[in-house]
Amino acid sequence: MKANRGYGDSVDGERDLKRQRVVDPYGQESILQRLNRQVEVRRDCPYLDTVNRQVLDFDFEKFCSVSLSNLNVYACLICGKYFQGRGKNSHAYTHSLEAGHHVYINLRTEKVYCLPDGYEINDPSLDDICYVLNPRFSKEQLEQLDKNKQWSRALDGSDYLPGMVGLNNIQKTDFVNVTIQSLMGVTPLRNFFLIPENYRHSKSQLVHRFGELTRKIWHARNFKGQVSPHEFLQAVMKASKNQFRIGVQSEPVEFMTWLLNTLHADLRSRTSKKSSSIIHKCFQGELEVVKEAQRKAISEKKQNGEEQNEALKITNGAIENNNNVATVTYRMPFLMLGLDLPEPPLFKDVMEKNIIPQVPLFNVLKKFDGETVTTTVRSSEKVRYRVTKLPKYLILHMRRFTKNDFFREENPTLVNFPVKNLELKDYIPLPAAAKENEKLRTTYDLIANIVHDGKPDEGFYRVFVQRKSEELWYEMQDLHVSETLPQMVALSEAYMQIFEQQQ
Repeated sequence: MKANRGYGDSVDGERDLKRQRVVDPYGQESILQRLNRQVEVRRDCPYLDTVNRQVLDFDFEKFCSVSLSNLNVYACLICGKYFQGRGKNSHAYTHSLEAGHHVYINLRTEKVYCLPDGYEINDPSLDDICYVLNPRFSKEQLEQLDKNKQWSRALDGSDYLPGMVGLNNIQKTDFVNVTIQSLMGVTPLRNFFLIPENYRHSKSQLVHRFGELTRKIWHARNFKGQVSPHEFLQAVMKASKNQFRIGVQSEPVEFMTWLLNTLHADLRSRTSKKSSSIIHKCFQGELEVVKEAQRKAISEKKQNGEEQNEALKITNGAIENNNNVATVTYRMPFLMLGLDLPEPPLFKDVMEKNIIPQVPLFNVLKKFDGETVTTTVRSSEKVRYRVTKLPKYLILHMRRFTKNDFFREENPTLVNFPVKNLELKDYIPLPAAAKENEKLRTTYDLIANIVHDGKPDEGFYRVFVQRKSEELWYEMQDLHVSETLPQMVALSEAYMQIFEQQQ
């Protein structure tokens, strides 16, 4: 269904030119006559006092509520509904006559019009609506975000923290919410997406929706104290081909891995596949992997046609043959380190209650000391890992969930970790600094800690996030945001963590 979009829109602009050729085929029409046909701009609109900011919600997809079209959509600033066009046969024009609602904003151009009169309204009192529709930040504002200690106030009188707002849970989407809320504390990533010019070249809807969601979360002049990630979720479902979708619970580690890799692929330069992105600059580290396998296992791989994939992994590496054992050494990048938890005990204590075992973080980090041997499940390969390059932001994943043919199990082992001053060099060997005068930074502070509660298949996720300006910790679960103590963060059953490298 195509609606007449009224004067000032591109389609009707072309119609004006055609009409001009008929009325004035020789181009003798005066400039004044042409200007008179343009949209009138006024400041003295009598209907501005009918604008109702309480009902305005720009978090949802920009579709006309009647035609379901996403072309040339206007929002009624009195009732909040979306309509297509503003010409005499358009849905917005009809709504203005039927409901008596006269003020509309174009969701793309941010221009405000009065219908059915058709003139444009230019009044500074509407600027706050434009900022909520499309939040924008200057470089000076970015520098103050981590220093700002002020709370913001919504229209209903509730207070909220910019950057730590609640997110609507749209049918089992808490795994998305905790991932987004934890990434909002990664300063370079946040600053990159707060400036749309940084990713203007990208045609990815996922990139632009993630940037839009980031700007809304950090906006200090929102009308509400929470944000709905609806548009971002729509982009996620489309980009992941419904691997992650509304109404189906997924694990944050799977979503985090997919999101970071997809954003990197969509942001990197089109001219070079090896080019970096803000994702790799923040999270990418490097591992040295040493594999030991029986020659019999290698020959079986060749018979199964797996030798080609193995050859790709051995690029820039070395192969050593020792009797019946073949050793393969290569380096590989990583965005996240997976930590294996010890098996929980099967016996009970004197109170007939299950004992919840505890293990220091440094014990499970030994997997990456270059000496500890990890045996793969599918084969007899023995693998050793050593960190050769540390990222600015280190993501750790505690592998709590295991699946078999019958059910999904969760390991309840508590991991004891420091909230501040995690010193890696004391527990795993690290490479020397790349330059002589350069200091190797090996100390990290926790900035986000994702936790799982409840049964493995029916539980939910929450996240602890630090506010840097005050060094206070907040617990976030969907719309719920509350201050908490650092001790509570350390006592939680950690599932996934983000550590920031000290400068």
